[in-house]
Order: sequence, then C-alpha cells, then structure tokens
Amino acid sequence: MSKPAARRSFLQSAAALAALSIVPGLAKGQSYPSQPVRILVGYAPGGSTDILARHTAQWLTERIGQQFVVENRAGAGSNIATEAVVNAPPNGYMLLLVTPANLINATLYPNLKFNFARDIAPVVLMTREPNAMVVHPSVPAKTLPEFIAYVRANPGKVSMASGGNGASSHISGEMFKMLTGVDMLHVPYRGAGPALAAVLGGQAQLYFSPLSAAIGNVRQGQLRALAVTTEARSALMPELPAIGELVSGYEASQLYGVGAPRNTPPEIVERLNKEINAILTDAAVRARLADLGMTPVGGTAAQFGKIIADETERWGKAVRFSGAKID
Repeated sequence: MSKPAARRSFLQSAAALAALSIVPGLAKGQSYPSQPVRILVGYAPGGSTDILARHTAQWLTERIGQQFVVENRAGAGSNIATEAVVNAPPNGYMLLLVTPANLINATLYPNLKFNFARDIAPVVLMTREPNAMVVHPSVPAKTLPEFIAYVRANPGKVSMASGGNGASSHISGEMFKMLTGVDMLHVPYRGAGPALAAVLGGQAQLYFSPLSAAIGNVRQGQLRALAVTTEARSALMPELPAIGELVSGYEASQLYGVGAPRNTPPEIVERLNKEINAILTDAAVRARLADLGMTPVGGTAAQFGKIIADETERWGKAVRFSGAKID
C-alpha cells in the first residue's frame, strides 16, 4: 500500500473510532449510561409535570445506578425545551419529558423549527391523566346530558376557563364544543391555578381541570364534576362517566412519556424503554402515580410513536376548529 493510501486508511479508521466513541455502548465495551443523563422539562419547577419528571429521574437513578437529573427550560409552551432536545447529540444523554403540549403545539404553532413526530424518537408512554369537567355549583346541570342541554339553551352565556390559549384545558373544551355543537365563551387565564380559582370563585362556570388538581374541591362540594375526559372512567372517581360514553369520539387525556433526539441508537432507546417499563410495574411507583392522579401505561417505543401520531391528529382537529394560533 502506498504511503498516501495508508494515511487515508489510517484517517478513515480514526474517524470511525471517533464516531463510535460518541455513542455509548459501541466502543471499548462502554455501557449506557456512563455519565449523568438530563431530562428536560418545558415548564417551571413545582407543577405536576415537573414532579413527575423528578420522580422519574429518581427512579431511574436508583434502578440503573447512574444519575438522572431534571433540567427545567420553561417558555414558549414547552417549545424551548423540545427544540433543545431536537438539536442535542443523539447519544441518550439529553431526554425530553413529553407532554400534551408537544402534541397540541404541532398545529398551534405554524412556524416551529422542528417537526415533533419526526424529530423526537419515542421511548415510552409513562402515564395518562384524565381531565375532569368541573363546574361551579351555581350551574344548574347535575349531569353531563343536563349540561349539554343547558348550554344549548344558553348559547354563548357559559364561560369556559382555561390555563391559556392553546393549553390542554382550552383545547379539551374546544374538542367538546366541536363534537357537541355547543357554544361557550372561552376565557383564558395565566395558568392552571388562576383558571381553577376563577371557577371556584364563580367568575367562570366551567373548567377542564387535571383531575388530581380538582378532586379535593369536588369532594368538599366547592365544585361539581360532571365527567372525565379519558376514554374509560378513572379509578380515582369511578362514579364519573367518561365524556366518550355520551359524546362519540371524545378523548382528551393528558399523556406523559419520554422522548429522545431522532437517530438515538436503537439499543439506547430499548434500554430506557425496558428500565422504565420495569419501574412502572413497581407497587410503590404505581401508588405514587395514583397519588398524582396518573395511571401508569408503559409499552413499546413503537406503540408510543403511534400514539403520538394519533393524538397529534386528534388534538390538531380541535386546534383547527378553535382557530387558535400562536406565531
């Protein structure tokens, strides 16, 4: 072999080894993870999304023996955190806590710099949480059919609070309007807390609240729950019907999962999927999730990918119906 050819061969081999070294588990017997892993959350600390992420990080740290840490990058409806993960090296050391906002934003924001379904590799669906359709006690309707009849008799007079334009509480209500044909006035607030407070205070009549946030007020008689937004009834309040029992095609649960950058090696995705599925079978973990109002799910990465595609389309129809758009 000539000297130039030998040099080219050496450089190609060196480049190949360097490429392998950035993917843990593919060189020198290295196993993933060999350094701390960050889980990005698109919201400020303290909310239910952040709490779930911190529990997940703790459970993974304890099970795998490597540190998993939560990093909050709030802003732009979780798009800042999502874009950071999209642009991260696909080596498994930066993950995303996937939330309903990711599925809604695909239609709500027409000028995103990424395509969520294309650019985030699904790892696993962790949990689903129902929203509860709650009303102020002054609303005369005691059941879901009575409420639909009441709104039809009073078009535009029932105010529907939400945590902001495009929030899951808003689009849950828009989906309800789209599938029932009722006319309600949307009143956006600055977050879930103010929206819930508005209904408690009677400034608004209706709110699609996370069940875990409203269940105490319902049990104390401060709010009346009419239904849950999942396909099936919730074990937390099994006496409440699912909206889908009366309104065909309605399903607006809040799902939470884990995603990674596109092109993350399959063996890393499979390792994370396997470990999280194992965590979700633990009795203590399931009990803690129940305390948070969440139902553990699990499953394969491919199943989560299909759910992302289906839910993006479902939420997208409601977003388009509402006319909501954020540039």
